[in-house]
Amino acid sequence: MSFPGLPGGRPRVLVATDSPGWHGRKLTAALDTFGIDAVFADLAGCRVDLAASRHGLVIPGFTDRLPDAVLVREIAAGTFEQVTLRLGMLHVLEEWNVPVCNGARAVERTVDKSMTSMLLAHAGVATPATWVTESADEAAAVVSRELAAGHRLVAKPLFGSQGKGLRLIARQGDLPSAAEMAGVFYLQRFVVASEESPCDYRAFVVGDEVIAAMRRVGPGWIHNVAQGARCEAVRPSAAFSDAAVRAVQVVGAQYAGVDLMRGPDGQWLVIEVNGIPAWRGLQSVTEADIARCLVQHAVVPAIATNAVSRAS
Repeated sequence: MSFPGLPGGRPRVLVATDSPGWHGRKLTAALDTFGIDAVFADLAGCRVDLAASRHGLVIPGFTDRLPDAVLVREIAAGTFEQVTLRLGMLHVLEEWNVPVCNGARAVERTVDKSMTSMLLAHAGVATPATWVTESADEAAAVVSRELAAGHRLVAKPLFGSQGKGLRLIARQGDLPSAAEMAGVFYLQRFVVASEESPCDYRAFVVGDEVIAAMRRVGPGWIHNVAQGARCEAVRPSAAFSDAAVRAVQVVGAQYAGVDLMRGPDGQWLVIEVNGIPAWRGLQSVTEADIARCLVQHAVVPAIATNAVSRAS
């Protein structure tokens, strides 16, 4: 595929990650299919040097020009200052008309579970009742009220993935301390699923389409693949797809992994939206080439549009 308007040779996409691994190999093959080169670099290895070039951003592997696009596969954990710097780099790349997928704003909206929850609720996307507070007394009061009403809660790290750090609150003493919660209590009402076997669902959305979906069945109440859940392919219904696609649109992402559960009344509830999703487990149960779909429907159009803009 040719991209008129781009300076010389094949387009070069920065894949932001410090460990390409399986996903990196899949993305490299998919990008190559469309005549695009993948260049891997960790955002932590980038730096600002205003004396080095007009744009002042130094990216490993890009000495003479900026990337033609950026595909964010990872933003490593760090101090508040480190993460702010890395997100700032993505923001400024977008300011300079470099397509970033997903962009910094979408990443910020999905990494912060409280932001995701507020945006979903405000847009009318069904999601469990959620409370977020820095006050241990307020958190304890929420737990007391919910338990009295017959509901359990799940305490989650505000920033976290792969089912790590989740705590089921079935009695008052189960509430973690402020230190354990990094100073922020994110409490979500436990969903009693309508399924016979405890499970949740993952939809992989690109643009306005669910390109693959699976049911995750775990040995306990946590169903993440990283926690030992079994993956089973599912054919998404119209209601399932609508909930997943709307959730991705609400957070402003070009693609995302959406976690859903079917509530006791059969309604699809969006639990979380992951703006930097892994898909190895899902790939194992679907015939769709997820990396190729991601590149074809998100990365290639962005590069092509930008190339036309440069040429005009």
